Amino acid sequence: MMSISASPRPWQTFCPEPAYGPNPFQARHVDVLSLFLHALRQAADKPAIHYFDRTIHFSELNKLSTRFAVALRRLGVRQGDRVALYMQNIPQFTICALGIWKAGAIGVTINPMNRARELQLLLGDSGASVLVTQKGLYHEVARDVLGEFPNVVPVVTSAREFQSRNDERVISSEDDIECVGVLELADILAEVPEDELVQSLLIKAEPDDPAMLVYTSGTTGQPKGAIVTHSNLAVDAELFREWMGLEDGDALVGLAPLFHITGLVTNIVLGFSCCAPVILSKRFHPLVMAQTAHEHRGTFIIGAITAFIAMLNSPEVTAHHFQSLSKIYTGGAPVPLSVTRQFEEKFGHPIRSTYGLTESTALALSVPRNLNTPADEQGVLAVGVPVYDTDAYIADDDGEPLPAGEVGEIMLKGPQIVPGYWNKPEASCDAFKNGYLRTGDVGYMNEQGWFFIVDRKKDMINASGYKVWPREVEEVLYGHPAVREAAVVGVPDQYRGETVKAVVSLRPGQAVTEDELVAYCKERLAAYKYPRIVQILDELPKTATGKILRRELR
Repeated sequence: MMSISASPRPWQTFCPEPAYGPNPFQARHVDVLSLFLHALRQAADKPAIHYFDRTIHFSELNKLSTRFAVALRRLGVRQGDRVALYMQNIPQFTICALGIWKAGAIGVTINPMNRARELQLLLGDSGASVLVTQKGLYHEVARDVLGEFPNVVPVVTSAREFQSRNDERVISSEDDIECVGVLELADILAEVPEDELVQSLLIKAEPDDPAMLVYTSGTTGQPKGAIVTHSNLAVDAELFREWMGLEDGDALVGLAPLFHITGLVTNIVLGFSCCAPVILSKRFHPLVMAQTAHEHRGTFIIGAITAFIAMLNSPEVTAHHFQSLSKIYTGGAPVPLSVTRQFEEKFGHPIRSTYGLTESTALALSVPRNLNTPADEQGVLAVGVPVYDTDAYIADDDGEPLPAGEVGEIMLKGPQIVPGYWNKPEASCDAFKNGYLRTGDVGYMNEQGWFFIVDRKKDMINASGYKVWPREVEEVLYGHPAVREAAVVGVPDQYRGETVKAVVSLRPGQAVTEDELVAYCKERLAAYKYPRIVQILDELPKTATGKILRRELR
């Protein structure tokens, strides 16, 4: 058996210079409330949130979140109770999340794209007693679902609550709906008597206390609520800060959705760690995102590669918008080499890769800030090396380490790994092997210590007994000048068992036929790998975080 704890590891040669002397990383705070108190002491009168034409300072965020914490107590919420947040990227999400933690409760993040079935499942699984949502979502989805949950208290708000109606960059007409007989967030905040308000925290959080239930995307099965602790969130935010070389006052562009683990860490908790403003714009739009980032001098941004592709393909988004954005990262989905080259050519800054998942509280592997992302011989980009205090290795089916170059499952260990899933002890146990998280992602580590993702275990295609990894075929398709996005799946085939199907969308103004794309791949791939079926769509189905939903393409 190979040792996985030999020192030094190959990847350590890539680590940037430590910011805190001989110890490469040491989290200054190990719970979210301590991080926020740090920001409040250091930057009370500085911006915490930019939302179009409105700025919320840390002192105001403290007062609003404390009001919400008191309001929750008045609604009967006690320590350990769950409060669900069903909203887009609006300031109320941050205000409520911080208030939930001050009240000693546990947040539950819900994708605003979720419809009735998903909302019903997550409310039932989490046992939430309060649901905070936007008026439009309440009217369209939540109102009917809550008929089955009479003990859940709905609280509604509007995306326009902290944004001037004169700002035409946001269309929020769906939130102008009257919700009769329902508590409004603005009202319950205003109704808290002054003598019940405290400017300090209502409770002190322990590092191992659950802070959030963040549900896995469900791209490979039924969603599970990952128990993200205060320590997980605080340490991962500190890891982002140190690994990316962020400094106090760096402006963070809120590209990733707040309900998602990456958005939760980088658009809320990282702002506390850096005493920095987060730039929110409700939902992603290429030009609006670029404009707000430029307007507020954003320096750091992280999001799915599909969002960067959208900005790359928008003629209205120019290098002018990216003047201050020097720290650009992506993760959560495969990154085509051709896209990164085009992006740097247009905007003047490289995109660096990261790798993580809900269960690793977002960040586990990343490209160091002083290096560009390398590619292997097939043109596949590395996802990075383990960040500070994190270990990773490639395992065979029994969890044993594999040598460099061999393909297996990526295993992770570190202080950001969640302890398990909500009310799922068996799934929690199955998620770990020898103390390491089993990611379900297939990849390899090269001789220099770089990690490369091949694919999800469940996405592997078995064509006539040959293994085909979708990622390799997609990389070839992205090399075609007409292809904007590509996804490859296995579909049933009477002769081969499974065959390869590719679904693509095209760049604006480009034209190509299905047969031409088949021929293009046939010239560049082994006979068993090239797609026999190609389908061209206007748009590929995606999750709210930009991951392409392969299951809907099969």
